[in-house]
Amino acid sequence: MRKVAVVNLKGGVGKTTTTVNLAFAFAKKGKRVLLVDLDPQANLTLTLCVSNSKTMYDLLVDEETHISECIVNYNENLDVIPSKNLDKAELIMAGLPGRETILKRKFEPIFNYDFVLIDCPPSNTLLNYNALLYVNEAFVPVSTDYLGLVGLRKVVKLIDEINSLFNHAVVISAIIPTMYDQRSKISKESLEEIKKGFNGVILNPIRVNAIVKDMAKKGKSIFDLDKNARATSDYMKIANRLLSNEFEFF
Repeated sequence: MRKVAVVNLKGGVGKTTTTVNLAFAFAKKGKRVLLVDLDPQANLTLTLCVSNSKTMYDLLVDEETHISECIVNYNENLDVIPSKNLDKAELIMAGLPGRETILKRKFEPIFNYDFVLIDCPPSNTLLNYNALLYVNEAFVPVSTDYLGLVGLRKVVKLIDEINSLFNHAVVISAIIPTMYDQRSKISKESLEEIKKGFNGVILNPIRVNAIVKDMAKKGKSIFDLDKNARATSDYMKIANRLLSNEFEFF
């Protein structure tokens, strides 16, 4: 089972879009996927229009809540744990023993998935510590603009700190350039800068596509909206690459 945090400490980089569409791509390839919304903004939950009486809030702060109570089946190969009140949950978690590993302990019963994909918050928080101490991989979406590299460097620093402090071993197994405009000089230059420092795990960029903006409005993945769209093709190519394991860990 591959446990993956989709993380960037900079907002607006296509993190949730990437998490959702990779999950759908893996599911279409016959992989069993658990999607976890760990972002207090709950964009993943809102995008997929999922709800449940028990959410990540209950799982993290209520000792009696079992993870099975929080899982919502979305389709044949895809389950979701929705988000609610996670800003409040984080305040409660701060006063609990073993606060950095609550998620890891709660997720111990999970074993029957090929992927657990966690959509992480865009900030250096206790929630991110919990996610990164559970997973063994990180996918980092990076916007192809001048600030994209700044967010990437912050993620690398955070992961290095967590690995060192907790004797953990998270690896950045994929850096995914997003919002790439082939006609834009800024996009081209930014992509080249990203490649200079992180070329071993840079995947093909996700091209700019208007269909991405329709996801939240229509409550569907891009695979359901338009199977022939540029972004649909781009995400499937990345999923195939990640499934093939033909890339080097950073």
